[in-house]
Amino acid sequence: MENNIFNIQTTTDFNQVTLSVFKHQFNNNKVYRSFCDLLYIHPSDVTKVEEIPFLPIQFFKNKRVLSSSNQIEETFTSSGTTGSITSKHFVTDINLYKKSYLKGFAHFYGNIENYAVLALLPNYLERKGSSLVFMVDDLIRKSKNEESGFYLNNIEELAQKLLELDNKGQKTLLIGVSFALLDLIEKQQFKLKNTIIMETGGMKGRRKELIREELHQHLKNGFGVSEIHSEYGMTELLSQAYSKGNGIFETPPWMQILTRDTEDALTINTVKKNGGINVIDLANYNSCSFIATQDLGKVHQNGTFEIIGRFDNSDIRGCNLMVL
Repeated sequence: MENNIFNIQTTTDFNQVTLSVFKHQFNNNKVYRSFCDLLYIHPSDVTKVEEIPFLPIQFFKNKRVLSSSNQIEETFTSSGTTGSITSKHFVTDINLYKKSYLKGFAHFYGNIENYAVLALLPNYLERKGSSLVFMVDDLIRKSKNEESGFYLNNIEELAQKLLELDNKGQKTLLIGVSFALLDLIEKQQFKLKNTIIMETGGMKGRRKELIREELHQHLKNGFGVSEIHSEYGMTELLSQAYSKGNGIFETPPWMQILTRDTEDALTINTVKKNGGINVIDLANYNSCSFIATQDLGKVHQNGTFEIIGRFDNSDIRGCNLMVL
């Protein structure tokens, strides 16, 4: 199945593999099976991708969402506010995650060995269980560049490294959380020519939340670049979508975004209509590939998408009755 997932070439391939993954998870994932039973949906009734039920993401907070009986190799946890319940993603095959992010990165950016990778992820580095730190740590190693590395509070050192690499024409990727990138450009202004700035979101209470356009304008001005790239991922997913500018995200071939009606969680929207983001992530083969997130967004005709916010309330409207 792993080969099928990462060899998807066409829409037909995607649909076939997706329906097959749905059957597998219906039969092997107790939590997802109970959820489907509650909705009276059985694989024999499902003939197209849009008919597959999407599990509300809150289930990762209090259930073991697993489609495999194999031993758990890694447990990824979300960052939560003090006292809040965090999500747990139990991973029984860490190689699926590695394959997903390495193939995903190569799909959008080419060979990782062409880059120096600098990471400014303070709030993620300060806790255990971050899937983002796991991925970036591996990308740093796979870059085989001795200049690659993590930065925590040593912002001046990072500023010097950025200038040094950019000036010598080294292709560089700086991946960071929004508040830390803003801290960096307050200390120093740049005019970078060979560097990609990629934000992974997240003010996490450190700064006033900014709308994306405002945040990206600040970052473009501060780093002297024409576009800000973004990564869209989460603890509950083993794949990432990337934006190379304007907040328009693309998915790798084994991932797809749909939106659902904000009042009726079981109705999938037509494209171009704002709604709750539903993610199909086939790399989640051993957990659940069909997740209703708390993000709001819009999917375009060509399959690209944008994030426009989050649901205000902590529960996804229309899913409350299902979170039992």
